Amino acid sequence: MSDLSAAHCSTEILKFDDCAGWAQDDHSAALDAFLKSAIYAETNSYKSGILGPQFEDLLPVFAKARSLAATQEIDRQAARAFFECYFYPVKITPHDQQTGFVTGFYEPEIAASRIRTAEFSVPFYRKPADLIKLDSDNRPENLPEEMAFGRTYNGQITEYFDRQAIEQGALTGQGLEIAYVADKVDAYFAHVQGAVRLNFTDGSQMRLTYAAKSGHGFTGAGRVLIDKGELEPAKVTMQTIRQWLAEYPARIDEILWHNRSYIFFREAPVDDLLSGPVAAAKVPLTAQRSLAVDRKYHCFGTPFFINVRNFPDRHGVFHRLMIAQDTGTAIVGPARGDLFIGSGDAAGQLAGQIRHDADFIMLVPRLIAEG
Repeated sequence: MSDLSAAHCSTEILKFDDCAGWAQDDHSAALDAFLKSAIYAETNSYKSGILGPQFEDLLPVFAKARSLAATQEIDRQAARAFFECYFYPVKITPHDQQTGFVTGFYEPEIAASRIRTAEFSVPFYRKPADLIKLDSDNRPENLPEEMAFGRTYNGQITEYFDRQAIEQGALTGQGLEIAYVADKVDAYFAHVQGAVRLNFTDGSQMRLTYAAKSGHGFTGAGRVLIDKGELEPAKVTMQTIRQWLAEYPARIDEILWHNRSYIFFREAPVDDLLSGPVAAAKVPLTAQRSLAVDRKYHCFGTPFFINVRNFPDRHGVFHRLMIAQDTGTAIVGPARGDLFIGSGDAAGQLAGQIRHDADFIMLVPRLIAEG
């Protein structure tokens, strides 16, 4: 168990009655998501973070969840009792702010073609053979530590092609194309999300999930538009970015090429229309129950109760128990989360509006919290 008082934050052990909205939540939905990690952890392990439960701390609770699911039907009341029996809530507050902060992400759905046509000409690429993972043993001194991928060129390891070079044809002719979509902006936002569901013209579907990236740092289109004075910071959402790009199509490359990071994908079937893509925790994401966290701080499988006021949906609030099952380069800090909203346009509309302060309440195995 790591030191709860460390990691640039303060912590406060609460009672579940102190967690606004806890009693109204559907804990059975959260337990279903928790069980996915529990089943994975039966034969695999997760890396521990520097804050909160270590993987070994979660193992006994994973086992309890598997046992419970095997012996009875789990309704909302039983699921709530499970979490209250085996966990204590611990509120995390970063030292540099009063609350946590959350954004939203989703799985886009895009019309696509398996072959290049006049309409469908923007490719998604699989991982190139010359893309190599960089680490402390092979990274040249002139490449920054945060650059995780590179390539060998003329006997030397150097940086990989960036977004501009790839979109201008650096990978053409290598047979790396998986499928094609019609719109460059749609493809860009699929890269940002790290996953996409493709609806082919013959009625079939394919899911693409993250395989690797070019290694360059991520620069969001919203940040570029703010820096250029095109959008006000308070008004930047996925929708306003898309609207601006639609109004100025001649400047799309200018804006998007600032993001040198480029994502490569791998194919996956769509076995369950209701499940999200398999993400970093190696389990399918669950809509509004899976949470992306900073892996420096948190172990996958850790439950978090997220409380958001002024939430941009018809309810106006978001009180949900979620499970840490993904991560992302923009998710940095002990109380920073990214809510997986779901798949399709409606999920994207909501996810793109989420930039909210939030109570970030970590559930810690009871014996640890009491000890």
